[in-house]
Amino acid sequence: MRIFLILILSLFQFIGFSQTTRLIVLGTAQDAGYPQAGCNKKCCFNNPKPEPATCLALVQDSNYILFEATPDFKTQLKRLNETIGNKNQKLPNSIFLTHAHMGHYTGLMHLGREAMGANLQDVFVMPRMKSFLEDNRPWSQLVKLGNVNLKSLQNNKTEKVLDGVEVTPILVPHRDEFSETVGFIIKGESKKVLFIPDIDKWSKFKMNMDSLIAEVHYAFLDGTFFSNGELPGRDMSEIPHPFIEESMLRFSKLEPSEKSKIYFIHFNHTNPAMWDGKVQNEILQAGFNVANSELVLDL
Repeated sequence: MRIFLILILSLFQFIGFSQTTRLIVLGTAQDAGYPQAGCNKKCCFNNPKPEPATCLALVQDSNYILFEATPDFKTQLKRLNETIGNKNQKLPNSIFLTHAHMGHYTGLMHLGREAMGANLQDVFVMPRMKSFLEDNRPWSQLVKLGNVNLKSLQNNKTEKVLDGVEVTPILVPHRDEFSETVGFIIKGESKKVLFIPDIDKWSKFKMNMDSLIAEVHYAFLDGTFFSNGELPGRDMSEIPHPFIEESMLRFSKLEPSEKSKIYFIHFNHTNPAMWDGKVQNEILQAGFNVANSELVLDL
């Protein structure tokens, strides 16, 4: 009997009935997307193709979870459902939010009464983020009307979602005006992903980044700006991020197999890593990767 079951399972896998977990990149831009409102410089005219704000989806068959609810929520939702063959605009099984900056949570507005009128959409949030949504309008209306079901996360405590998928939040230092900020370790059926789209500087992070990278198979890391001076007339210390140049130096001593795990993401519209082929090639030649919204990875 046991041999018979093994043969049946093997046959299902051969003909495509095995469940595959995939990670799909739905956007790579900084919070305001690309091109950015009010920008009439060449950075926003070099590439006519718009790029949505940073968002990842973890997919199993017709089920999926989202990491971030961006201002581009409706177009990302449509694209994802078309990609995975859902004829209806199926909502995520759950949404995980990193923090309360505009590109990471304001897509929740599409779940409200004025739009989809969702019913108890699961949204996983850290404690301060939960309080922010509960205590501030218009987000509190989503809670009051039952459009969202806020589920509490704790630092380093793993949540099990979908089939065999685990998500673990890790606190990271960032401009925490309204909420704390987390990254996520995402465990699929056989591989792990590290997702840290926003952080101030690697030197402020208490965890050992080399060890974290060694633990995972892919690492999507903050690549907001390529270098200092990218915003003429603005004090970039007021919006701290690790410049890609800094990150490449920070991780330069990693083995090539470890470097190749790193995908820079969350690009500001001024960042040439988004639209300049020479800069992209420089990053690739150094052993790293540039995330793009066509990327699909098996987990």
